[in-house]
Amino acid sequence: MKIFNSQTGKKEKLVPLDGEQVRMYICGMTVYDDTHIGHARTFLCFDLIVRYLRNAGYKVNYIRNITDVDDKIIARAKELNVDATELTDKYIASMQEDFNDLGMISPDLEPRATDNIESIISLIEGLIGKGHAYIGNKDVYFSTDSFKEYGKLSNRNTEDLIAGARIDVDEEKKNPADFVLWKKAEEGLSWDSPWGRGRPGWHIECSAMSMDALGNNFDIHGGGIDLKFPHHENEIAQSVCATGEKFAKCWMHTGPLRIDKEKMSKSLDNFITIKEALKEFPSEVIRFFLISNHYRSPLNYSEEGVHEAKSALDRLYTSLIDLDLRKEKHSNDADIISPFKEAMEDDFNVPSALAALFEIVKSINLAKENGDIKEANVLGATLVHLSEPLGILQQKTEDYFQIGATLSNEKIESMINERNQAREDKDFELSDKIRDSLLEKGIVLEDTDKGTTWKVQ
Repeated sequence: MKIFNSQTGKKEKLVPLDGEQVRMYICGMTVYDDTHIGHARTFLCFDLIVRYLRNAGYKVNYIRNITDVDDKIIARAKELNVDATELTDKYIASMQEDFNDLGMISPDLEPRATDNIESIISLIEGLIGKGHAYIGNKDVYFSTDSFKEYGKLSNRNTEDLIAGARIDVDEEKKNPADFVLWKKAEEGLSWDSPWGRGRPGWHIECSAMSMDALGNNFDIHGGGIDLKFPHHENEIAQSVCATGEKFAKCWMHTGPLRIDKEKMSKSLDNFITIKEALKEFPSEVIRFFLISNHYRSPLNYSEEGVHEAKSALDRLYTSLIDLDLRKEKHSNDADIISPFKEAMEDDFNVPSALAALFEIVKSINLAKENGDIKEANVLGATLVHLSEPLGILQQKTEDYFQIGATLSNEKIESMINERNQAREDKDFELSDKIRDSLLEKGIVLEDTDKGTTWKVQ
C-alpha cells in the first residue's frame, strides 16, 4: 500500500507507526451553512480511503473534527440574529443528514472544538512557556520565526507564502506570518483564559483535537488542498513546537472542485449544496461521480459529467441483471482481482480501479452470451465484492433502476416476446407501442442478428 505524502512530494509505503492501527485525522466542517458538493468530494474521497484500508485488513482509527467556534460562525449567527450554538447545532444535523444520504461511514470520533477548550488553553500555555508564542494587547500569537521549518509542507519560504496568501495586516504581530492562537473577545462564543475572555484561533483547535484523539504523532492527516496553507502549515508548526516530536507522518490533500470549469462561488450563482445536487441525481450517482477522478486531481462538476457518471454506473448495474449473486461466492483468482487491488494500493487510483471493474463487466457479459450462468454469477459476486469499499453496487439492481414489481425482468422479457410476435405478424403499430412503453420506463431495446436485447437507459 503506497500513499502520496504531500509533505515529501512522493509516494510512500504505508507502515502504521504503532505497527497495528492506522491513526487518521481529517479536518472536518466549519458549521455555519449547508454542506456543498466541494465538501462532498473531499469527505467522500477520505470515506473510500478508510473503507479500502479496512477492507484490506488494516485497523483504522478515523477521526473527523467539527469546528463549531470560528469568526465565520460568529458573523453568521449575528447576521441571522440567532445564538451561535443554535446555529452550529442546526448545521451539524444538516451535515450529518447530507453525509448519511451520500452513504458515508461515520468517523470513530467526531470531536467538537467547543468540547476541547481546556486542551486548547493548555496547549497555548505550553507554547508561551517555550517561547513559541507571545501575548499582544489584543490576542495571543504564534511566532513563526521560532520554527525554522515553517513552510516545509508548502515547500516555499515564508516570504513567498505571505505574498501568495491573504494575510490580514496586524500591527501587533512581530512577523506578518504569525497567527492567532487565542482571540480576546467578550461577545459571542467565549471562555475564560489566562489571557482574558475569548475564543481559540482556528489552527490551534485542530492540533488540540487531533493530539487528544490520536497522540502527539499519528499516521495520516488529511483535508482539502485549500487547507495546505495556512491551516496545515500552522498546525505542524504549533504541534511540533509544543511537543518536540514529529506531528503527522503523512499528509493527504484532495484536489479542488470546480463548477462548469469555474471556482464555486455564491457571487457567480454556481454554488451547489449537497441537498440541491441530490434533488437532481440519485445519491449513488453523485457518489460515483465525485470519487471517479483521482482524489488528488482537480474535478469539474457539470450536469453533463454527472450524466456520464450515471451511464457508467448503469453499465455496472446492468451487467448484474438476471444474476443470482447468492448462489456463488466471489472469486479469489488473482488474474481477476489483482488489477483492482493494485490500482487501489497505488495511492487509491480509483480511475484505474474502475477500469478493472469494467473489464469484469465484459467477462460477465461474455459468460452470459455463452450461457455460462455459474461463471457469470461468480464474476457478478466478485464485481459487487470489489466495489464495496468504493460504496457502489450495494443495491439490488431492481432497486437501483427502480424497476420494481410492476416491471420485473420476466415482464420485460414477456413484452419483448410480444413485440417480436407483432413484428412477425407485421403489426408494426403494436411493435412500436411496446417499444415506446418500455422506453418510457427506461428500458432500451437493441435488435441484433442474434435477437433482441435490452438495457436500462
